[in-house]
Amino acid sequence: MPHLVTSFFKTSTNTLENQVSSLKKKTVANSGRRRVSPARFERASRSSERVWSYASSTEDVTDASHAPPYAARMAEASPHSGSGSESHKDHHHHRISFPSLHLGRSIKESSSSSAVTLDWKLESPPIVFYGDAENSSGALVSGQLFLNINREEGLEFDSFDATLTLHVLHKKPYTVHCHECSNQVTQLKKWVFLDRPLILAKGQHAFPFSILLEGHLPATMDGPLMAVSYQFKSEAVPRASNGFLLPPVKLEKVLEVKRSLPVPELPHHSVRVFPPTNIKASVHYPQVIHPIGNNTLSLRLDGIAKHNEKANTIEYWKLKKLTWRLEETTKAMAPACEKHAPRDESVAADQEPPKKSVLRTDTKVIGEKTLFTGWKTNYGSVTDSLVEMELEYYVGRHARLSCNTKLRDGSEVTHQLMVEMVVSQELAPANKPSQSTPTGVGRILRMHFGTVLTERAGIGISWDNEAPPIYQDVPPSPPAYPGGSQPGTEICAIDEVIEPLDGVSASGAIPARPAEVLTAGVTPRTSGEGR
Repeated sequence: MPHLVTSFFKTSTNTLENQVSSLKKKTVANSGRRRVSPARFERASRSSERVWSYASSTEDVTDASHAPPYAARMAEASPHSGSGSESHKDHHHHRISFPSLHLGRSIKESSSSSAVTLDWKLESPPIVFYGDAENSSGALVSGQLFLNINREEGLEFDSFDATLTLHVLHKKPYTVHCHECSNQVTQLKKWVFLDRPLILAKGQHAFPFSILLEGHLPATMDGPLMAVSYQFKSEAVPRASNGFLLPPVKLEKVLEVKRSLPVPELPHHSVRVFPPTNIKASVHYPQVIHPIGNNTLSLRLDGIAKHNEKANTIEYWKLKKLTWRLEETTKAMAPACEKHAPRDESVAADQEPPKKSVLRTDTKVIGEKTLFTGWKTNYGSVTDSLVEMELEYYVGRHARLSCNTKLRDGSEVTHQLMVEMVVSQELAPANKPSQSTPTGVGRILRMHFGTVLTERAGIGISWDNEAPPIYQDVPPSPPAYPGGSQPGTEICAIDEVIEPLDGVSASGAIPARPAEVLTAGVTPRTSGEGR
């Protein structure tokens, strides 16, 4: 594209110079031989106007009735006329315009876009599902849409609505290159703010909206097989007035929905045995982890020494290498659309056939590390030999992960922690256990622990736990107050009726209240009355 623009400018400039020089030569030659007729001069003027349509006006010509617009400038620019300073002055500030080339927005588009704008504001806290899909009460989403009218006379709208949809995108669909198989869109809520045409005055108009997202819905995710997103779309359609049609005003936003699962107070304890050896691994680890932060796993290996009475030797299993790895497994059920769904002849015509889908699986590593040191060993005796260590595992900094998710169609995202240990066998005399010799025998011990990856709950709580408190001790009716509307009653101050807590009035002095003041508008109560 740049070389086309360069050649275009070059061609236009060369053509312009050639035409101007040829016209100048013809004018000079014809002026020396004979006088130019008015008709020919008019045709030359029209041709010069066509030429100079590519070059806009530079400086006004003083006598435009006897010469074309360029004649005076060409005469001044010639070496036979005037001083060089005037010719130099007339040869700068040239500007080339292209009437057929439009860049940027047009006036109509800019005015229409500034006539009305649409914006929004979320008033609810971050959208978080607390608990699993079976027990979560959902999350509240509330906010306002702001329609800003910038016209003095106002603007009339045909319709104004908004929708919230759940969009599931399958990256490996049932049928490749099929839009219906790849995209499943479910409308969760639709708000109709204007059900009939209405004229809105100039200013800002607020339209509230709210929805309760059910707890079984999936959280936002973007994995290798599928992506889940919540899309909020709003559209306001203005009505045409005076032949001026405004385009619809649209607003599209994506809501981020998270899920937070409860964290157990105590770590999970697991014991593994690795036959045919006597090695026993005791592990304490947190069952619920978060994308940010480190997690600690405590490991202890027992039974790593064995006494061989026949050979009077001791067999040791020594730890040489340890590798931990966090794995994410995604299972996606890719459904088939109506066009590509296989027909089931066993289903009657009036019955709805079951949805056909295919299972897609993918496993990736979101964090790993290999250790060669960092554990404590004790090979003093057969009974006291053990290996202890505490390792920290975490999610990779640049890993693209998804929290544990489970959909109703069977799609889910799970995580597990894999610990792999390489041990080698060594022999030592029973009376000299420190003098061990490698035998060349080694084993690989693997352990898998189910892990739940979830977002942090923070200081937020579920919406159903935010209900105001209920006061059980409130009486069924308010207490009696002095009535000033009845005839014959006197109105007294509140400090004259109700005794202050410390027995002192607001002025600081102890008021002297005769008995008749209390009887002016209040009936004395006995003990227990009015409760």
